[in-house]
Amino acid sequence: MENDTIEIVNESKISGILERTKDPSFEEVKRVLKKAREKKGLSVEEVGVLVNMKGEENMKELFRVASLIKNEIYGERLVFFAPLYVSDYCVNDCAYCNFHSSNKTAHRTRLSLEEVKKQVEVLINMGHKRVLLEFGEDPKQADIDYVIDVIKAIYSVKTQKGNIRRINVNIAATTVENYRKLQAAHIGTYQLFQETYHRGTYKKLHKGPKADYDRQITAQDRALEAGIDDRGLGVLFGLYDWKFEIIALISHAEYLEKSGGVGPHTISVPRLCEAPTVKYTPEYPVSDDDFMKLVAIIRLAVPYTGMIISTRESAELRNKLFKIGISQTSAASVTTTGGYGKKTATAQFETHDKRSVEEVISDAVDNNILPSFCTACYRMGRTGENFMGIAKPGEIHDFCRPNGIITFAEYLEDFAPLELKEKGYRVIYHFLGLIDDERLKKKTSEHLEQVKKGKRDLFF
Repeated sequence: MENDTIEIVNESKISGILERTKDPSFEEVKRVLKKAREKKGLSVEEVGVLVNMKGEENMKELFRVASLIKNEIYGERLVFFAPLYVSDYCVNDCAYCNFHSSNKTAHRTRLSLEEVKKQVEVLINMGHKRVLLEFGEDPKQADIDYVIDVIKAIYSVKTQKGNIRRINVNIAATTVENYRKLQAAHIGTYQLFQETYHRGTYKKLHKGPKADYDRQITAQDRALEAGIDDRGLGVLFGLYDWKFEIIALISHAEYLEKSGGVGPHTISVPRLCEAPTVKYTPEYPVSDDDFMKLVAIIRLAVPYTGMIISTRESAELRNKLFKIGISQTSAASVTTTGGYGKKTATAQFETHDKRSVEEVISDAVDNNILPSFCTACYRMGRTGENFMGIAKPGEIHDFCRPNGIITFAEYLEDFAPLELKEKGYRVIYHFLGLIDDERLKKKTSEHLEQVKKGKRDLFF
């Protein structure tokens, strides 16, 4: 199988790129950054130039260009979500994960459907409108039928404060048949991270079904075959050299677009975090400076993708990343199964941003960022090729700003204390004034007034 998947990630090719670009000139860096401004992406060779570039002025320009591209594609909005851990039973023994099968101290939990609904009620009352479902891999405790039942249970919950409108799913690599069941359950994005694209490192860190590198890296192809055209990639940074991982990640994104016509809807950038029973320490630790650099590079290389950051990172660092490329973020996350609203023991990893949803939103507003709870695209059929057709030229911005305004107004009306409500509306009216299309501006204003009068779930 390795020969079949070399088209996706060719390690010798990546090594050659890193060697050829190891000391790029100022002119080379300038050329690549200038090309990036066209918002058409970068080749893996050009990504090599950026990962190897040095110098404070180059870094400033990298961040400046990344910020411009993020705003021109997605606007100033930042979409919020929460992870929901439903089962931590797992047959894999991954060296970096607290759910590893050799963790005999863990009190394993699989939520009943009623418990799922209770967790969803807590999330709704925090203001969330979208969740990312998380399951350990266990054919008995978390088979596909259970996953589907959980999705149905989540969508069934309605409270006075609203409901969950989009469910993204992270389950282990599986079959086309099982992906068809996921698609039929009306999921949003299917996320699956390769963790590390370096085969030797992957083999060393995984035991169990997940140890099959090729099963993992080809899962996105099976998902597309099943009709799931919104797919998310990711790397767990710290397992191997981040420069290699970035080029491999971009190679995978190129492959998805070339083979199926649709690149990754999202790219996540988790960084290895400590966990109670995890003795593994990163062999290739990624500094904050390098982490900011790699986020900016991904934004330039795959400008159309939604970039996701989790609460693994500190509040201070996340606030910086929101400006240079991140377009989606979790907030007030709990990484224990059934952990919202109560204390539980077995977390998958430690979180570093402990702020509440309200606090994250307040800081975002202070930084002139528009919080968004939008779920419009997949409900309007803007997925796969349709999404790419408007995201690549930057036209998705025309939907993101109005939908961000309307959904943020919902949050302010339903959850915000007076001080946040006042400054939140100042940001809303600022960005409302920036809508160029007068018809769209008028319609957005009308929707905004309807929200204030109690109408909900309006979108473009």
